[in-house]
Amino acid sequence: MATTSAVCVFPIRTTAPSAVTGRGVVRRRRISPEAGHALETLGHAIEYLTDEFIYAGGSFSAHDGQVEAVQLLMGLNREIYFDCPEVPSIAERFRSLMHLRTA
Repeated sequence: MATTSAVCVFPIRTTAPSAVTGRGVVRRRRISPEAGHALETLGHAIEYLTDEFIYAGGSFSAHDGQVEAVQLLMGLNREIYFDCPEVPSIAERFRSLMHLRTA
């Protein structure tokens, strides 16, 4: 059996676009049932792989297959989460409502 070293070819978003406003307030997101199921499944897979890695006594290396797998799953997890729409804050809803009444 031959071993190969693969480089992740999937584009993984590493930043949190609009996840945190300028004031440092975390925004809530509206997560669909499909996205919720995907996030839950990915979370279990990430937890399983990290537990296996820790119990095996692995050392952190950038080219370790398990570490790369966890990084890939975490990137997919973030991408699914950030693709969910943000829930407007109460203040934003109020401003929107007042704008409609004054127009």
